[in-house]
Amino acid sequence: MPEPTRPADADAPDDFPAEPPAEPPAGHAAEPPAELPAGHPAGFPGGPELFRLDPRVAHLNHGSFGAVPVPVQEAQAALRAEAHADPDAFFIAVPDRLAAARARIAAHLGADPDGLAFISNATEGANLALDAVPLADGDEILVTDHGYGTVVAAAARRAPVTTVALDPHLPDEDAVRETVLAALTPRTRVAVLDHVSSPTARIIASPRLLADLRERGVISVVDGAHAPGMLADPLAGGADFWFGNLHKWGYAPSGSAILAVAPQHRHRIRALVPSWEDRHGFPRSVENRATADYTGWLAAPDGLDLIERLDAAKVRAHNSALAAHGAALLAGIPGLTPLPHTDGLAMRALRLPPGVAGTPDGARALREELAARLRVRVLVWPWPGGGGIRVCGQIYNRPREYARLAAALPEYLARAVSRA
Repeated sequence: MPEPTRPADADAPDDFPAEPPAEPPAGHAAEPPAELPAGHPAGFPGGPELFRLDPRVAHLNHGSFGAVPVPVQEAQAALRAEAHADPDAFFIAVPDRLAAARARIAAHLGADPDGLAFISNATEGANLALDAVPLADGDEILVTDHGYGTVVAAAARRAPVTTVALDPHLPDEDAVRETVLAALTPRTRVAVLDHVSSPTARIIASPRLLADLRERGVISVVDGAHAPGMLADPLAGGADFWFGNLHKWGYAPSGSAILAVAPQHRHRIRALVPSWEDRHGFPRSVENRATADYTGWLAAPDGLDLIERLDAAKVRAHNSALAAHGAALLAGIPGLTPLPHTDGLAMRALRLPPGVAGTPDGARALREELAARLRVRVLVWPWPGGGGIRVCGQIYNRPREYARLAAALPEYLARAVSRA
């Protein structure tokens, strides 16, 4: 199996320098000129004030770790104070309170609350799902070369994997679908697919592809890490197993995610570690972690509630338009190539010049240089022959932040090319 090339994301530490320089380096203005191209997106009213992000940094990488709005931070802080005030009362009530929080999440996602469980992240969801699939000798699992490294590793622990190469330049969802279906064999039992690919920011597990897999008797396991909060109907398509992070686009505290399981598979779900709630079965058995910090999960519905109060459709439209604006600015840089994208997503990706970020080390070096010297956070992802760059749009972002990146990036690319 080839080494997964998808970059570190929500399950990896952020190893950017902790303290950016107080002033930008010589030759770089703190902000670009106020005059911006006509038609650029307007800022989201009150958006930046909802977060406690460092204003010296352009945070254009919401898709990797998310950011927690102040009201949700405060909700979690109140829950922690409650737990400290009377631990017995708090922990005894946790299972029922998690069920109530889960019902609120289910209402936002259009899901059956009995088919959902709180989990910590996508990797945990993948392991729970794959443990619930009965595999026989000779069965294989299909993955793609866009898959998250630890999710792909979870599949490889359980059965031989077939890795589908998805060219980042595939023109549309139909081309992606046809490429995946062409890789199926009579031995393919499970397909593990990204809902929204992290590096290339496009839909892979479309409802049509999921229907095709179902017709062929292939069980679908969908990594929906970027779906909650960014997609209006994240569970469309009816995957057998689907898991998504709430702490990315759903404004939830870190370590908040959800696992959705189709009815026919729920009886086979087993918690990775036994607990006193095992007798209740899924979902309570999966959620119970003994004396753990449950406050993030209990506060998670407040994140989706906040999106609704802000008008979810307006938030999604704003974030998508802002990401498109940023990508258009970067597309004007010689050597950068926009990749096909899925309309409506709040992330856009471009290929870097040949030889730049072709390896994980090269991608990491460029990413850290942009963070340390330019004070811009973006995802730089490795790919053989030349990697890519991804920008995100969020309500705390402003058009000038993308202009700042676009103005300075050619200098950094020139250095990267010279090192390649």
